[in-house]
Amino acid sequence: MKYLLDTHIVLWWWVDDRKLPKEHAKLIERSERSGTSVGLSAISLWEIAKLVERGRFKLARSIDDSLEQLETSALITVLPLSGRVAIESTRLGARFHADPIDQIIAATARCHGLTLLTVDAQIIESGVVAVL
Repeated sequence: MKYLLDTHIVLWWWVDDRKLPKEHAKLIERSERSGTSVGLSAISLWEIAKLVERGRFKLARSIDDSLEQLETSALITVLPLSGRVAIESTRLGARFHADPIDQIIAATARCHGLTLLTVDAQIIESGVVAVL
């Protein structure tokens, strides 16, 4: 595993959205072809559920089925919110913005030595996590 998907990246990949950068799509496809999983922070599952609950994202299937599909996908490895990740999220420094979900996602990438696939300008500009 080399990459961790930010929540918006997995959503765009999932629904084949044109917003998914071509470079990210190619990396995900290459991982899928090679049988190499990509990481997804467990907090992203919660974030997806909240987006659906608030009507900000629509799914073709129920949220229960959709999250189960992600969790059992051969491509996706869901990485837990561990004590190590929680502590690392407090060590991102003042350059990283205050969104706790993004802090957990960035900390997950750092703890597992993964490159975060994101287009979130605040995360990219912080320089505290490897991004593509």
